[in-house]
Amino acid sequence: MSVLSAVEPRIELVRDAMDAAVASGAETGLQVVAYHRGRKVIDLCAGLADPQAGRPVTPDTLFNVYSVTKAVAATALHIQAERGLVDYDAPIATYWPAFAANGKAAATVRHALTHRAGVPQMPAGVTPEMICDWAAMTDAIADLPPLAPPGEKTLYQSMTFGWIVGEIVRRTDPKGRDFRQFVLDEIAQPLGLADLWIGIPDAAEPRVAVMSDRNADDPVPPDTTLWTQSMPPAVALSPRVFARPDVRRACIPGVGGIFTARDEARFWAMLAEGGALDGVRLLSADRVAGFSTLREHGDEPDPVMFGIPLPISVGGYWVGGPRVTGPRAIWHPGAGGSIGWADPDHRLAVAICHNRMFNTRSPDDDPILPITRAIVRALDLS
Repeated sequence: MSVLSAVEPRIELVRDAMDAAVASGAETGLQVVAYHRGRKVIDLCAGLADPQAGRPVTPDTLFNVYSVTKAVAATALHIQAERGLVDYDAPIATYWPAFAANGKAAATVRHALTHRAGVPQMPAGVTPEMICDWAAMTDAIADLPPLAPPGEKTLYQSMTFGWIVGEIVRRTDPKGRDFRQFVLDEIAQPLGLADLWIGIPDAAEPRVAVMSDRNADDPVPPDTTLWTQSMPPAVALSPRVFARPDVRRACIPGVGGIFTARDEARFWAMLAEGGALDGVRLLSADRVAGFSTLREHGDEPDPVMFGIPLPISVGGYWVGGPRVTGPRAIWHPGAGGSIGWADPDHRLAVAICHNRMFNTRSPDDDPILPITRAIVRALDLS
């Protein structure tokens, strides 16, 4: 029996979990796509992309995925390392001399990938217009003083991660492409991904789902917290900022991805299959296997996240934990609950995209977890 025919009778488990999330109001609209052993086995939609207009979610609906974008940015950097163009242990300033300013000369590429470069804070006075300007952001980040000596403390680079990693990729590209074009040429096109955007074209705008945030009225932490310094209210990861047409079109590689679950799942499937999919290899199997290793100091409390340790791997992805299907699964969450992962042990890749943002206060408050459990049951992975 083929993988697909074995799964088909149980797909209703996943559909029921999605419908329940929508019916409860926890979700508005969502897509769930899964690959197993290199084949797409689940491809489902539920709910509304635009409640006011009554527009349903379809397979080509695009969703803001926020920090899930970091996984694509990290993969772009690994492609450059695979080609011998980047050394993980080299100082960032080897490729980007200006980054050495104000005490950051010792910050390495590995520090950037593992959120230990010391610069989680956004530049003072940052605006939505500024985050749409690549040169303005990279110049300002290069000039930042580290909040801790590079390599000495975990400080989650909520937004700065993307520009640091992206600028290394841009500066090491022999073709001199901007980061958006690099991703299109080196990841999206080889894998056949038409909707893995870090900066959408005008024509894609009508397909983007309308976001809402069930925690929009929650109090904002004080300006003195590292959380707020890393994600200032002026550029908050919220519909108010990220539904702006200019922000949607900008290349913001830490948090600006706008994907379909179909294409995001195919991206993760490449990683679940050891760096290759359908005969197209982007990374070596040995390199990808290493991504499931927790970074040094992986259990260190992160002050940006109010002391919560983050399970970040040496590759810049997150690894293991209750939201995914195995201890070696690499994944990335996005603000408001989006998630995607690659589980090498089960050869499983999953993307869940949605438009009703939430902050999880407990597992019982997470509408994604029942969907994950339904996927496990549908594929008989338990």
